[in-house]
Amino acid sequence: MEIERLQQQMSDWSELLTRTQLAFQKSGRLAADKATGDEFSLVDFSSVLSAYLSELPKLLSDPVRMTQCVQTYWLDWAKAWTPAWQDGQPGTKDKRFRDERWDSDPALKGLKESHIALEKATAQFLSGLPEDSREALRVKFYTRQMLSAMSPANHLLLNPTARDKLIESEGQSILDGFRNFVEDLERGDGRLDIATNDAQAFVVGQDLAATPGKVIFENELMQLIHYAPLTETQKKRPLIFVPPWINKFYIFDMRPHNSMVRYMLEQGHSVFLISWVNPTKEHAHLSFEDYMKLGPLAALDVAQKATGEKKFDILGFCIGGILVTATLAYLAAKKDRRIVTATTLATMVDFEDVGETGVFIDNDQLASMRKHMKETGYLEASHLRDMFSMMRENDLIWSFHVMNYLMGNKPPAFDLLYWNADSTRLPAAMLLWYLEHVYLENGLRKPGHLVLDGVPIDISKINIPMFVLATKEDHIALWKSIYPATQLLAGDVTFVLGGSGHIAGVINPPASKPKYGYWTNEDYPADHEQWFSGAEQHEGSWWPVWTEWITDHTSEKEVPARIPGEGGMPAIEDAPGRYVLAK
Repeated sequence: MEIERLQQQMSDWSELLTRTQLAFQKSGRLAADKATGDEFSLVDFSSVLSAYLSELPKLLSDPVRMTQCVQTYWLDWAKAWTPAWQDGQPGTKDKRFRDERWDSDPALKGLKESHIALEKATAQFLSGLPEDSREALRVKFYTRQMLSAMSPANHLLLNPTARDKLIESEGQSILDGFRNFVEDLERGDGRLDIATNDAQAFVVGQDLAATPGKVIFENELMQLIHYAPLTETQKKRPLIFVPPWINKFYIFDMRPHNSMVRYMLEQGHSVFLISWVNPTKEHAHLSFEDYMKLGPLAALDVAQKATGEKKFDILGFCIGGILVTATLAYLAAKKDRRIVTATTLATMVDFEDVGETGVFIDNDQLASMRKHMKETGYLEASHLRDMFSMMRENDLIWSFHVMNYLMGNKPPAFDLLYWNADSTRLPAAMLLWYLEHVYLENGLRKPGHLVLDGVPIDISKINIPMFVLATKEDHIALWKSIYPATQLLAGDVTFVLGGSGHIAGVINPPASKPKYGYWTNEDYPADHEQWFSGAEQHEGSWWPVWTEWITDHTSEKEVPARIPGEGGMPAIEDAPGRYVLAK
């Protein structure tokens, strides 16, 4: 049996090495094309080099600061390797080093603590760069990427858990890990597409996006789903969900226990939801204005025809929330008062500080993107997915490097990461306009700067109650760039700060064991930190607070539950519809 196992391993290694040679050929060509600019990449190597050449001389010109940082590092390094300190003090808590041997083994503890000391000293050294400089932001970001890659936890012979697995499995774990690596290269066609989820764990329409409903309308950009009621009566005003179009709509309809759609149905709402198309080259011409007209404006008309109602609530998430905000300003200019309340989730209104996304987007990169999309008609989903992963590199890159490649494991079944990997393309016209006018020019907060369907919009004219949610650890939509909605909008704004990040903080349903809390404060000073200093922290989900807020703005009596397809709009097909299934 032992001989047969070794023979099988040798055969597997031979087969994988052959596949690796082919994959590496593609990777080499891809890397060369990116380096020369023949292949588009969000990581612009020339801008990174330029940032280091322009910023580092500023730091090196301050010898006192440089000496202080070096001294701090060497003191911390010495402390890391001092046996007396190791025995008497607990080690630094860091989830990269969960195995207790990173603290109990003197050599491993020294490696861990000296690496953390290097990261700390480097961050201190780079903190001398100007806060508002895009070049300085790039230097800090890419230096952090390099240091994260150097972590001893990422190396097979240093990681005690991976090392044990190698010995216990008699080498099978490293073979399995290499197979995972080759499969990721092949799936990415030369790009390392790191698996972060079990791709076979869920089926959309069965396990996820399974709340019953009907598609009652479709156009070239979206399908509109009307969900089946879960109560005998419903609120008179229907609720329209506008999801982001960077990923699929079912972030709102995961499994039954964390489906926001199901939760709102259970609260007696009549729910409509937009399911965006996954664009192809045929959609290259679709603009942000088209997303407004064919998206929420069309949804309003259809829901009005389906229910006979003339008043609605609306919700938007991320870029879907930016579209909702722009649409509200458009409707305000048109004196259209069909929307009574609006909710935005993780939606920036001020792009003065965009955080680490500013590393990737500037005018030069926009020009490269325009050239690339002239050929494709869209931006591939992998670019934004890689960008968001690099912004949380230890969680979304290196943890899976350890799990998939060093340990030889497959990622577990996790619904949020499955959804995150099921991303979509972005049409050229929409993306270029959005990045130029909203992102780089910060046009959403400038009165009259943006023009939609011939109408200059001004978000300060939005004079309806709004519920604005941000999340404290959001690395994509910084909460300090969401909070200005409390100052910019004319209507009554309720601002809530959720715990956790961009996804987990939003999809945080009520549960017997609450994960993340939230903060509230009825006073809204101009400064977000001042608001937070006076905020009250609560345990549990913010969802009940939101539903209570909608109820407080509702005076109409409930109506008999509405059955999808039985109103003024006949059913086309069952939910979740065809659009969401397109890969």
